[in-house]
Amino acid sequence: MKNIFSFIAGLLGATGVAFGALGAHALKQKMQEGIITAEQLSAFDTATKYQLVHALVLLLVAYINRDRKNKLYNRASYFLVSGVLCFSGSIYLLSTQNISGIHAGMILGPLTPIGGLLLISAWVCITIEAAKKHES
Repeated sequence: MKNIFSFIAGLLGATGVAFGALGAHALKQKMQEGIITAEQLSAFDTATKYQLVHALVLLLVAYINRDRKNKLYNRASYFLVSGVLCFSGSIYLLSTQNISGIHAGMILGPLTPIGGLLLISAWVCITIEAAKKHES
């Protein structure tokens, strides 16, 4: 595979669009039926937005670092993938627990802020690399 992070960015983008459609249609109906709350639907929407934004960032970082030689961009890529999985993944599961039957709030709850910290770490890596002076 030429670039694993471009591939993962594509997967995150595709599933983000699919989850967005799920939230806008199926979950909105579940909210109207009283199965999930407006807060749960809003949280699901937030997870989708974060996933889509960070899929684009991952694609950009993968493109900039296509030779995979930059350590900070490599770290940023790993942080982006793990951050999206922890942050968005935990919110997806928590916000749909009334439907899925998965009630692991004590396990999933802490993953959300950990995912957020991983996403912030990715942005810090990108910022540090951008601030470095490079030879022309």
